[in-house]
Amino acid sequence: MNRLRPDLAKIAQHVPQGTRVLDVGCGDGALMAELQGGKGVDARGIEIDPAEVEKAVARGLSVVQGDANRDLVDYPDGAFDVAILSQTLQTAQRPDFLLYQLLRVGRTVFVSFPNFAYWRMRMALLFQGRMPVVRHLPVSWYETKNIHHLTIDDFLDLSAEMGIAIEDSWFFAGGREIGGANANWRAEHAVFRLSR
Repeated sequence: MNRLRPDLAKIAQHVPQGTRVLDVGCGDGALMAELQGGKGVDARGIEIDPAEVEKAVARGLSVVQGDANRDLVDYPDGAFDVAILSQTLQTAQRPDFLLYQLLRVGRTVFVSFPNFAYWRMRMALLFQGRMPVVRHLPVSWYETKNIHHLTIDDFLDLSAEMGIAIEDSWFFAGGREIGGANANWRAEHAVFRLSR
């Protein structure tokens, strides 16, 4: 069994047995493989990077190459029990539109993202005056795929504005789960379970 990133492991823990899952931005399919093998999930994936699609398909997974920014509209309403978007929201052209589409095709949605208000990022900006290169964002600003730098508080505000119900949330720093108190500055990554 492959060791999953902490956010993916938390999502895998909470996906119900035997459900239909769409993993958007599935990468090499590590989460899908875990869900199929461990929970009997019928998992499908969509991934923009052709090299990652090739790796996932080589694992025997059902993954298509596509761009979530435009291709999710082709999926029918309620086609999946669970839709997953891990570490991809900040790369979306319109995160609000992407969230809407995820909640349209899935009854439950898991979203994980890096928190740009993490204290190490704040300190790097304060003392260096430049966009930080840190463990959870290891490339320079001009190399990153991130186009919308969001924080946990930004996500909470958007969810409230869109009428999205937050069913649960988990926060991580240094590869470990931490409590939710002051998560906006303490957490490197966040995971949310959402519904309409």
